[in-house]
Amino acid sequence: MDTTHDSQQGAETVRAVRAVLDAALAEGRTSLTAPEGKAVTDAYGIPTPAEALAETADEAVAFAARIGFPVAMKIVSPEILHKTDAGGVRIGLTTAAEVRGAYSAIVSNVRAYAPDARILGVQVQQMVPEGTEVLIGTVTDPTFGKIVAFGLGGVLVEVLKDVTFRLAPATEDDARSMLDGIRAAEILRGVRGAPGVDREALTGLIVRVSRLAADFPEIAEVDLNPVFASASGVMAADVRILLTTEQPARRRTYTREEILVSMGRLMKPASVAVIGASNEQGKIGNSVMRNLIDGGFPGEIHPVNPKADDICGRKAYKSVTDVPGEPDVAVFAIPAKFVPAALEEVGRKGVPNAVLIPSGFAETGEHALQDRIVEIAERYGVRLLGPNIYGYYSTWQDLCATFCTPYDVRGGVALTSQSGGIGMAILGFARTTGTGVSAIVGLGNKSDLDEDDLLTWFGEDPHTECIAMHLEDLKDGRAFVAAARATVPKKPVVVLKAGRTAAGARAAGSHTGALAGDDAVYDDILRQAGVIRAPGLSEMLEYARALPVLPTPQGDNVVIITGAGGSGVLLSDAIVDNGLSLMEIPPDLDQAFRAFIPPFGAAGNPVDITGGEPPSTYEATIRLGLEDPRIHALVLGYWHTIVTPPMVFAELTARVVAEFRERGISKPVVASLAGDVEVEEACQYLFEHGVVAYPYTTERPVAVLGAKYAWARAAGLLGGGR
Repeated sequence: MDTTHDSQQGAETVRAVRAVLDAALAEGRTSLTAPEGKAVTDAYGIPTPAEALAETADEAVAFAARIGFPVAMKIVSPEILHKTDAGGVRIGLTTAAEVRGAYSAIVSNVRAYAPDARILGVQVQQMVPEGTEVLIGTVTDPTFGKIVAFGLGGVLVEVLKDVTFRLAPATEDDARSMLDGIRAAEILRGVRGAPGVDREALTGLIVRVSRLAADFPEIAEVDLNPVFASASGVMAADVRILLTTEQPARRRTYTREEILVSMGRLMKPASVAVIGASNEQGKIGNSVMRNLIDGGFPGEIHPVNPKADDICGRKAYKSVTDVPGEPDVAVFAIPAKFVPAALEEVGRKGVPNAVLIPSGFAETGEHALQDRIVEIAERYGVRLLGPNIYGYYSTWQDLCATFCTPYDVRGGVALTSQSGGIGMAILGFARTTGTGVSAIVGLGNKSDLDEDDLLTWFGEDPHTECIAMHLEDLKDGRAFVAAARATVPKKPVVVLKAGRTAAGARAAGSHTGALAGDDAVYDDILRQAGVIRAPGLSEMLEYARALPVLPTPQGDNVVIITGAGGSGVLLSDAIVDNGLSLMEIPPDLDQAFRAFIPPFGAAGNPVDITGGEPPSTYEATIRLGLEDPRIHALVLGYWHTIVTPPMVFAELTARVVAEFRERGISKPVVASLAGDVEVEEACQYLFEHGVVAYPYTTERPVAVLGAKYAWARAAGLLGGGR
């Protein structure tokens, strides 16, 4: 392979496109004309129809004869973006007379529509062969930067909005996943006897368009719509390229090693200074001090208050610069207006982390004040958590640096929230369910530290098995994706993205920008990163609690064993809703199950043992489900009866599951318990013994199992990838 030739060819391609873009920008234009668009697409190997620019009707006729009938004709004017609206398009022209008439009509229509528009001529274009109309485009997203879009094209895109997104530049695997990622994917494979499209050609086109956008920051949007895809290839019938001179502000970035060092000192501090510490109950500075002391933090705690000598039995210091040693963290509990001066002192002291509890910054419109503290922190190399937060908990360090209620149940779940109210909901859930946590962190305004910093740390933290994050936005979507991709192969990442309504279209009609509503982009890009997206707060918390409990599945075959036929039907629906696969029970396994159930029960899948069966039937069928290597996960549907009371069911299930795990057979087992209030205690018992169980619902246990499967696929443990 001649890499020198390839690099030279690539450089020539870039130079050719650069010349076109520079010429347009020099004229103050934000869009390319059709001939300019043709030059750009030709340079990147994007197939478009043969065409020529006619400045007279005679030229149009001559070009049409050379290109070959039928032809299409379109106005070329820098001021006319929506050609059809201006009456500037004619298609299917088959004779010289039609071409001549079309030229005159197009020019006349455009002059009436926009009298001041410059008319450079009329584009005569080869008619595109028939095929399935699709859209391929790129847009510059404020969170994720350049993204590529694919979906059904033409008028269908306006009606169905069946579009999927990936980061640009996209890989071939990304592009293939896009073909399968739209609801109308079957159309591309061919329906009702029609042949499927050339998938490799379509994949290559997505990759090339995404590369074009990624290579040139000044390209704001590329819109190929429609692209005609057929069994013989692809061709873009219309090309629209928009330009911009605005570039996103550069954000200060840190290496992975720098993040791990600073986060290590934040989450595992040996010394904490509390700026604004107080003896007065009801003040935040007092609450933080009491939580640190009462929580048993083993490190040094240094109160800082210029008006006190002693706070909570600890020597107080007039300034953080007077504190002995090198504190790892300074927790701020002072009004916002005093933060900059105190932060200067923290910087001079060499404290690496500042936890900013006070509000009164950007969230109240005080952007200049927040910009000021960011500038100070960057000057001294201080990482900022907050402002406008409740603080943070690091349970394995017995650290409660917050003014909220303490929590000290150690475990493997790391929880973060952008909102203080959501943070307290997290705390209440953890306490009610007995969920063990490694950390709970408030992020607030995210002036500096954000989700990708926390992901980087929790991904390496040996105490953390699952990470769940509530967020309203991402400062740097690409940094988050990079951190998630590094973390997901090791442990699940669950995200609750608040604000699912689109923030508004950036263009009109069927263009790509109008389709890239914020939530649609977040949904696809988070999935691309391998993140599990929770539909609501309750689901986020339950996923975080349950995923560490469930073993990783080794295959797709899920079997339902139920004591109630109705539950079996609902559980089957939930299996489908969550993208899981009900196993097709082979005859020998079917016979094995039938040996344990009454004649009026039902084998198959679900396995219905009926409600009147004794504990031995539940135990025998569960044993069989765990024993057979062809079964990879069990969903249990329990129906409360006196014959098999809830705790009897719970204890036998836990015992059997534990026995098999001791033998090295570890499969995910989830359970739905229907019955009187006693099933609540049974569910708690099951959870504590490695079986994810919920009362009064068939949907939730299967949703949790679906989340575990989604993570296993994203982590590359089940095939399919992301």
